[in-house]
Amino acid sequence: MTDWSDLKFVLETVRQGGLSGAARVLGVNHATVSRRIAAAEQSLGALLFDRLPGGYAPTEAGLDAARAAERMEAAEAELSLLIGSRDRALSGPVTVTAPQLMIERVMAPVFAEFCQLHPEIELKVLATNEPLNLSRREADVAIRVSDAPTETLFGTRAAEQRAAVFISHDYAAMLNAEPNRPLDWIRFLHWPGLPEEIRSVWPNQRVALAVDDMAAAIGAVRAGIGATRMPCFLGDSDPQLTRLAGLSTFSYPSVWVLTHTDLRRVPRIEMFMQFVSAQLRTQQALFDGSVYIAD
Repeated sequence: MTDWSDLKFVLETVRQGGLSGAARVLGVNHATVSRRIAAAEQSLGALLFDRLPGGYAPTEAGLDAARAAERMEAAEAELSLLIGSRDRALSGPVTVTAPQLMIERVMAPVFAEFCQLHPEIELKVLATNEPLNLSRREADVAIRVSDAPTETLFGTRAAEQRAAVFISHDYAAMLNAEPNRPLDWIRFLHWPGLPEEIRSVWPNQRVALAVDDMAAAIGAVRAGIGATRMPCFLGDSDPQLTRLAGLSTFSYPSVWVLTHTDLRRVPRIEMFMQFVSAQLRTQQALFDGSVYIAD
């Protein structure tokens, strides 16, 4: 019988399109992925991948194995949720995922206080901007920024958010000294361009830089490259930044605390979610920008 753990390596190699992606997702090196695929092939008696100059390409047998592995993965996740939902202990592990910058600016003190109050709970934090799959128990609780969370998840809207346009203090001084200067804009690659509300106030503008990540945008604004829009909790909490004058705040997706619906009654998960939601609500003014005091 083929070892299910070997089939995981086959599945991820198909999903990720090669050994590199599979190794990254599984947290191992290329040699381990290759070795486990070879073990699966020996057990099944079939070639699962063609070894080509451009990488591993799945054969028909490989695709069949990957589909079977997906079904086994789904069954494993279903069993994990079923057993996990019956766990009544107020101790044990809780895995939470949250965006990296939110952990840095807001969540780290909240996690610290929870750990002090409940040392019997083993908190594991996954800092990622990618939405982990709660159905597969990649995390127990997700703190997400969203307009509409997935229907299979259960939770609460912990804070309403607003966004604003931020610049560095030096850049603000330069704009004051040169009122006719074009506004240098730092845009995100997935944005089509400046929002209409900004163009109407600053018709004289130009794109100075394009980035694919909020941390990169913050670094660029700090360096004085130009202006960009970001959530109020990020810009207002940064002493190196200030809001661009003449603009009001913008709508922005809310902060949610979520879990899979099958885990919502697990006591330690329920307790953690209630604690985090309450802590975030106390910081509503930070999230909606109402604590801002103009320079």
